[in-house]
Amino acid sequence: MEDSQSEQQRVIRRHHREKNELQARIQGMKNSVPKSDKKRRKQLLLDVARLEAEMEQKHQQELEKFQESFPNNSNVDSVTEDLAKMDLENQPPRPSRARRRRERRARQDRIAEAEMEHLASFRREEEEKLAAILGSKNLELKDIPADGHCMYRAIQDQLVFSVTVESLRSRTADYMRKHVDDFLPFFSDPDTGDAYSREDFLSYCDDIVRSPSWGGQLELRALSHVLQTPIEVIQADSPAVLIGEEYTKKPLTLVYLRYACNLGEHYNSVKPLEAGAVGGAAPRLF
Repeated sequence: MEDSQSEQQRVIRRHHREKNELQARIQGMKNSVPKSDKKRRKQLLLDVARLEAEMEQKHQQELEKFQESFPNNSNVDSVTEDLAKMDLENQPPRPSRARRRRERRARQDRIAEAEMEHLASFRREEEEKLAAILGSKNLELKDIPADGHCMYRAIQDQLVFSVTVESLRSRTADYMRKHVDDFLPFFSDPDTGDAYSREDFLSYCDDIVRSPSWGGQLELRALSHVLQTPIEVIQADSPAVLIGEEYTKKPLTLVYLRYACNLGEHYNSVKPLEAGAVGGAAPRLF
């Protein structure tokens, strides 16, 4: 049972990450087509609809496959229990195409609703654990917008000098490009573990600057070097991670949340529980 729940959480996290990545990709596609080019904008809308439909179908198939693999999992059973109770003998032998569409749509809605209910449960549990961890450090969460820039905004919030998110992204990408060999061994597909090529890595660095792509441990490692400051990442279910521990300045503190928002993983900042707490010395940018 525990294995099936862990697998279910992994599937849900991946689905939300993929949705987030798709929306970032779609935004990039929209930005690349001028609004005055009606022909290309029309094709763009068709491409966006196709991509979203393909992802929706893929996610539905994966949830159905999960149900087949774990038939006794009560969480997944709740998604399809109404279908199991259907009296097939009372249905016409050949349902109309419209009826089949309605039934398929209703089933998809039930799956999505159940997924959101489980996500809300995971979110509450995560928030309770983080509140306890931060409370022991005399800290509390400080909300950061979930706009794809959350990691950079959380870093920006921790700094005592003014810097833009665009500047942080640009400096991060520049550092990673100049130190490809330091990062490439850790650059792989998050689901399969397959290594990406050098060209893939450089394209990834371009995306850091050009799109609101989600940042992770590679970008945090680069930022710790750019800022010459350690970065501590607090998590609910794992020990805190300290990146850039070779530096002696007071660490910047971020909170990593798996279930904070509907689009997937998220970073928040922190603030002291006591008003008027003073932060550390300002790191220097170059």
